Parts: sequence; C-alpha cells; structure tokens
Amino acid sequence: QVQLVESGGGLVQAGGSLRLSCAASGRTFSTYAMGWFRQAPGKEREWVATIGWYSTSTYYADSAKGRFTISRDNMKNTVYLQMNSLKPEDTAVYYCAARLGVRTTTDGWNYWGQGTQVTVSS
Repeated sequence: QVQLVESGGGLVQAGGSLRLSCAASGRTFSTYAMGWFRQAPGKEREWVATIGWYSTSTYYADSAKGRFTISRDNMKNTVYLQMNSLKPEDTAVYYCAARLGVRTTTDGWNYWGQGTQVTVSS
C-alpha cells in the first residue's frame, strides 16, 4: 500500500514558477514509477509527466515539454514537479500517482493522491 500527499500548489502569475511535491509512504517507494496528472474544471484528467523508478527515465506530455521537470528523491520518498513559464491554461488540480512500471496515460495507476490546486492568473 502506498499513500500519496501532494503539496506546493497555489496562485501564481503567468510566467511564474511553482514546485509541486508528492510525499509517499511505504518502504518500496523506489520501486514505483511516479506520475503527475492534472484536471481542469469541466475537463477530463490528463497525464502530465512520468518518472521511472530510476530517475533517468522521464516522459512528458507535449503541454509540459520544455516547461515542466519531473524528478524524485528516493531517500525522501518524494517526487517533484517543477513548473516554469506557467500559463493560465495550466490552471488545474494536480495529482500524483504511483504504479509498478512506467505508463504515459491516465489509466492503470494504482495509487493516487488527493490533489493540490494550481491557479495561474493572466
């Protein structure tokens, strides 16, 4: 069992930056692939980025490439999402999730956090 708690969301102006954190419980954190997702009001949840158990494997949605960076610290059981050059269309609730094995879609993830709100003002 893995429990996930996101933090770091907030209100930021367009062009600004935020770093989201996702703290995981459980001794086997390092064996899980971790993902970030987001859901804007009235829209379906979408995949943003994934990192494999070994940090060199990272994958990004087109909307995140060049602006967002996913990373993890297995000693701290934490995964991060550094978001730069934020746009109003990045406004959403951001979720982290865990599963065994890399995946770049929203389905098939075993554990989810409760989400953290990111609002980007124009």
